[in-house]
Amino acid sequence: MKQSKFTESQIIRALKENESGRSVEEVSRELGINKGTFYNWRKKYGGMEVSHLKRLKELEEENRKLKRMFADVSLDLQMAKDVISKKW
Repeated sequence: MKQSKFTESQIIRALKENESGRSVEEVSRELGINKGTFYNWRKKYGGMEVSHLKRLKELEEENRKLKRMFADVSLDLQMAKDVISKKW
């Protein structure tokens, strides 16, 4: 997936400018983006604050670590079951 040249805080700032009364066309022109991109940002980040975004990133990272831990434990359990089930 292509990485945006804008940070999440810049995106949220642009959305706040739109909410304060500036038109989508003005904000899009200033940032040099398509209106469709702005609407996609609004769909993804609409109503968020910077603090919410930081917390979201922390939770996503924690979720990624927990999934990795679960996969490791699940694999260990499956290997133990295979060893136990073998007939010597």
